[in-house]
Amino acid sequence: MIASLSLATDVLVIGGGLAGAWAAVAAAREGADVVLVDKGHCGTSGVTATAGPGHWWAPPDRREAAVTDRLKRSLGLGDPDWMRRILDLTWSSLPGLADHYAFSTDDRGEVQYRALRGPEYMRAMRAYAVAAGARILDHHPALQLLRHGDGSIAGASGIALRGERPWTIRAGAVVLAAGGTAFASRLLGSATNTGDGLLMGVEAGADLSGMEFTNYYTPALAGTNMARSMAYSFARWFDADDHELDIPNGPEVTPHLARALLKGPLFCRLDRVPADIRAVMPQVQPNFVLPFARLGIDAYGERFEVVLHAEGTVRGIGGLRVDDNDCQTAVPGLYVAGDNASRELVTGAISGGGAVNSSWALSSGQWAGAAAARRARSTGARETDLAIATGQTGLAPRRGVRVVDTAGAVQAVREELNAYDKNIFRQGEALAASMVRLDEIWKELADHGRAEGRAGLRLREAATLVAAGRWSKAAALSRRESRGMHRREDAPGLDPRLSSRQRAQGLDRVVTRFEPAPTQAEVA
Repeated sequence: MIASLSLATDVLVIGGGLAGAWAAVAAAREGADVVLVDKGHCGTSGVTATAGPGHWWAPPDRREAAVTDRLKRSLGLGDPDWMRRILDLTWSSLPGLADHYAFSTDDRGEVQYRALRGPEYMRAMRAYAVAAGARILDHHPALQLLRHGDGSIAGASGIALRGERPWTIRAGAVVLAAGGTAFASRLLGSATNTGDGLLMGVEAGADLSGMEFTNYYTPALAGTNMARSMAYSFARWFDADDHELDIPNGPEVTPHLARALLKGPLFCRLDRVPADIRAVMPQVQPNFVLPFARLGIDAYGERFEVVLHAEGTVRGIGGLRVDDNDCQTAVPGLYVAGDNASRELVTGAISGGGAVNSSWALSSGQWAGAAAARRARSTGARETDLAIATGQTGLAPRRGVRVVDTAGAVQAVREELNAYDKNIFRQGEALAASMVRLDEIWKELADHGRAEGRAGLRLREAATLVAAGRWSKAAALSRRESRGMHRREDAPGLDPRLSSRQRAQGLDRVVTRFEPAPTQAEVA
């Protein structure tokens, strides 16, 4: 029998991507003992490590203009105070990374903090966390949270993939930063991002917000999973007969591309990309150019076929609801950061991809990590108290164990959450039909699913994907209007009565409700 690993710490950070690394740094700076567990290898896993992330970087004299612009585009769901907070913290935090990251300079010798190179950024963040004093456990996915009898968080348990060794870590506070989910679309960098933190959080008593805003898509060279979209802002689009299509580039390009793809193959030319951007692309988005080079395609001179990749909550919005300024959830001692958290407060109904999402990860990670450290100092890990396992589906079957179709469950999520006609062009009848299918799969997993080791991890991931899909469909069904990236073909246009954030919760039965709409004084 393999002996389990048992540890105690002040702060446990679940997830080693951008938000998790910043959370570990912040908690350690507060003097806390910090353990970070990552499903992959902290520094290489997650979507940031494959990208060229920008940040929402605005000098002090331009902050209010940036907030005003973003607030207008948030379509009633953003919060200006939260926007100001992340602008301020981003501005003050990135220079502190200079000991671990070589920032570039412009022609005038000024340091360029806004855009970073993803692979180097994440290597730097790992080094930053270790230098701050955090202990990192790679390939240690968490499977469930633990709670005390009073409902507060007691830690988590999971499995070490090497040797398939169980682990339990008691903690005074936990930061969930395990990343969002692209609903198994095979998006580059998302292999470990199955939304695990969402299910763990809801099982422990947290609720979600913004799950209807999970249908963000980006174009990519057909046959590849490389979805980095900066160059496509200059694209020209063509059908199979090489007729140029009247598709305007901009934030509303996705439905136009999807409609074209539903009719047949779609092709692209990037001959309008400016020379200066072409020159820096290998540095700022190195993964963009690699697939073209491997396939022998001149990205800026040849026509090539494209598809759309679903990015779910990665560049969408939905996640666990933030309950206070410290990014604590509704569960005492459970904090949330990055893509595990709903970003409506700073993005509203549109994506924060390209800048805001990275600043949100940096900021929410630090707020959550520092607050978790303060809580842990006051409560301790409480190792002698009873720790109650919260995990259910895939861990504790209700009606007896039998073989369940894990791969089939994941495939069903792909079909219901990635298909253009079901997820970009939404209609009530189709959303309800998706719910019926996913509900049936969920019941099968909950009633009979259980496995050990790596098979248990795959089963748990499938359960998380199905759960996230059900929350997304239920929220989309309830929001009977078209707002931001959420488009209802049977309810076009904004409904002023729905100008508020929507919560979702529940496992066997998903429940949604709208929060009271903010007053004009609160928005100003």
